[in-house]
Amino acid sequence: MNMKAQEIMSSPLVWHPQSAAEAWLLKQSYGLEGIYISGGTLLRTQWESGVSAIPKHLIDLSAIRGLNEVKIGESGVIIGGQVTLQACRTNAFLQRNFPLVTDAVRTIAAPSIRHLATIGGNISSFIGDAIPALLAYDAEVIWFNGELEQRVSLSSYLLQANDPNQGHERLLLSIVLPFTQLREESSACMDEEENAISTIKRFGAYHKVGRREAFTPSIVTAAILGAISPAGVLTELVIALGGGQTVPQRLERLEEEIIGAAVDHQLLQQAYDRILQEYEPREDLFATASYRKITAANVITAELWKATRD
Repeated sequence: MNMKAQEIMSSPLVWHPQSAAEAWLLKQSYGLEGIYISGGTLLRTQWESGVSAIPKHLIDLSAIRGLNEVKIGESGVIIGGQVTLQACRTNAFLQRNFPLVTDAVRTIAAPSIRHLATIGGNISSFIGDAIPALLAYDAEVIWFNGELEQRVSLSSYLLQANDPNQGHERLLLSIVLPFTQLREESSACMDEEENAISTIKRFGAYHKVGRREAFTPSIVTAAILGAISPAGVLTELVIALGGGQTVPQRLERLEEEIIGAAVDHQLLQQAYDRILQEYEPREDLFATASYRKITAANVITAELWKATRD
């Protein structure tokens, strides 16, 4: 048997379902021998490096209608799971209203990869660099369970990342970025204009720390959003951290502890110490868990300090 024939026989069968229900049935039929695939960029890297074996069946989601669109609904922006990272990055509405998401996408891989890779694939990996930015905006996900669509917070969705009975069985359809925060900002501005008082300053940042700006395994990915009063008191705060093989997480206990406090040396030290305690990154060949903790603590406390200086 020549090499070409061997390659053909070892290549997976590719299925092109036309609906979420059809894709789900294929997954149930083939189980661990079949996987959902979007752009396939991360999966291809894992196969080539030997991290995971090539499955016998690929369930291509690209033909399912409505999953490659960005729609503006009444309660938020709905991003189909098959929307490419490049399309997210260049979307004017996302750039204007959810800049941390487009900042995060810009740091992922090379431009040629971003034209293939999808936002759904980035999330379904459970370690995607875009996830901390999405968590910062209280993103939700819509997924199909075989009978109906379910809508849950992205934080809740990620909690089952390591559950073998749930993690890779769910069919992610869309991501929702709610307008709640935008409405609060507009309302605050109107009230303050009417009362002729100083506006509350909002701040936000996304950082990917790695050996290069893009197309490199991240050591830490960090997203922070907040608001600070003219007196220097934190009135809102969201912190999300990921990086490497770590499933990103919100630091909700830290957020609760320091909201309502003035940003001073004591608060910065408290935030630094709490991040070392609460953030639980995975160690790998690129960095130790301790190094990731310290890096994350430095990034977040620096942003809190800058918020009082800008």
